[in-house]
Parts: sequence; structure tokens; C-alpha cells
Amino acid sequence: MYFLSLIRFPNLLMIIFTQVLVKYFLFEPFGIDTVLDDLSFSLLVLSMICLAAAGNIINDLHDTAADKINKPQKLLIGTKISEKAAWNWFIALNIIGVGIGFYLINLVGKPSFVALFIIPSAFLYFYATQIKGTILVGNLVVSIMVAMIIVMVGIFDLVPAITPENLTTQKVIFSILIDYAIFAFLVNFLREIVKDQEDITGDYNAGYKTLPVLLGRSRTNFIIFVLGLLPLMGVLYYLYTYLYENRAAMLYVLLTVIGPLLYFQVKITVAGHKKDFHHLSLVLKLILAAGIFSIGLYRFVLI
Repeated sequence: MYFLSLIRFPNLLMIIFTQVLVKYFLFEPFGIDTVLDDLSFSLLVLSMICLAAAGNIINDLHDTAADKINKPQKLLIGTKISEKAAWNWFIALNIIGVGIGFYLINLVGKPSFVALFIIPSAFLYFYATQIKGTILVGNLVVSIMVAMIIVMVGIFDLVPAITPENLTTQKVIFSILIDYAIFAFLVNFLREIVKDQEDITGDYNAGYKTLPVLLGRSRTNFIIFVLGLLPLMGVLYYLYTYLYENRAAMLYVLLTVIGPLLYFQVKITVAGHKKDFHHLSLVLKLILAAGIFSIGLYRFVLI
């Protein structure tokens, strides 16, 4: 049980959920040409969750000082799990994730794709050990990794199947993935800053130079509000351009994405306590999940 908490098991389930939606609810209903069979796709998902789990472990390994203040009740390393065991799991999961990646790049005949497994592994390590406490850089790295979870399915399953005959169709579907990746990046970027707001006390004592530590909570709230306009305007544009004639899809987006985003924008202007930011972090997590879930609705919108 402690190990599942260490690797953030619910977050790993979200990775599985997201990639399954892309493969079986976006690609297959439209008859898109792909190269991964069920087993190969399962290996891609396994590789992603191994690398993500390793990233979560290394983050906890190098965040114990701040966690003792921010969330002492959730501190695992040094209390429930030894530091040596955590390092062993980190190394093992990285080896499994990158090893599966080497198999997959040979399977799809794209040797250059190996960087897509090595770079995330290296980025997550340097995020936790070098740049986590650097203003905005750590937030950007984590958010890029979240966006890549969506794009990776397209890169490995869709791109190698492109031919002159299907190029137009493949590009349309891949552009949808890019749109979702941008949405995931923006919402997660907001959430990372909100989490910095929540953890300001521990981060300050740990010497992290996060945005709230350097600017204070009030100025950071204003920045979050301005950044929050980006996904809100993006979703409104998408709704008007692509979903306006589909009442059910429009209602879903209004209720589960736009409505909560407006709620977030209002609440962030008055948030000032740890519990406020914890609540808003959860709101953003639900918005991200609802947005990702809408991938499964395309078969009903476009078919």
C-alpha cells in the first residue's frame, strides 16, 4: 500500500485511462491506420507508467525536507519506505521503462524515437534534483511531461503508419492530439503553480525559489488568474468552432470544463490559505480529467 502511494497510483491510472481513450476511442472508431497491436500498445503504456512512477519516486527522494513541513502525515521515505529501497525502485522502473522503449522503437522502425524515452527519464531526474525549486522551470518540465502522455500514442501508433494516401486523415487526427496536449499542458501548468502556493511554507524553508516564494501569494494569484484565461479562451474557441452544432457535446464541455474553469478564476482571486489552494488544485485536476475524457466523445460527435 505504501509503495502504491509512493508511485502515485491514481495518477498512473490516469495515464492508462488517457492513452486507452486515444487508442480505442479516437483512432479505432475512425479506422485510422496504426502500427501497434494490443500487446505493443500495452507495452507502450507500461513504459509510460514506469517512467512516471520513477519520476514520482525521485521527486519524493529529493523533497523530504519540504514534505516534513508541507505534508508530514504523507511522508513515506524514511518513515514507511527506506531511502535505499526507494532508490532501488527508481532505478528498476527507469530500466524497465527505457528498456521497453528500445523494443518499441525497433518494432516501429524508428530508431530516433529512443530520445522520447531517455529524455523524459533524464528530465524527471533533473527536475527533482536540480530544477524543482527553480522559478517556473520545474512547473514547465512537469507540464510538458503531462502533455507528452497524450502525444506519445500518436507518435508511436499513428506517425509510423503515415503514407501519401492517408496523410491528410492522419494529420487531422494528430492535430486533435496536439490540441488536447496543449490543453493538458496549460491546465497542469496552472495546477503546478497552485500547488506551489499550497506548499509555500515548506518550499521557503527548503530554499526553493518558486513563484510564490519570490513574489508572494497575492502577486502569484494575479499571475495564475491571467494564465487561467488561456485554457478558458482556448476551450471557448474550440467549442464555438467545432462543437457548436452538437448540443450534447457543447453541454458536456460547458458543465465539466468551462464552468469549473470560471469557478477557478473567481476563487483564485480570493484564495489565501493552504486549504484554499488545495481545493483549487483538486478543481484543476478534475477539469483536466473531464477534458481528457471528452476524447471518448468524438465518435459520437463526428461519426
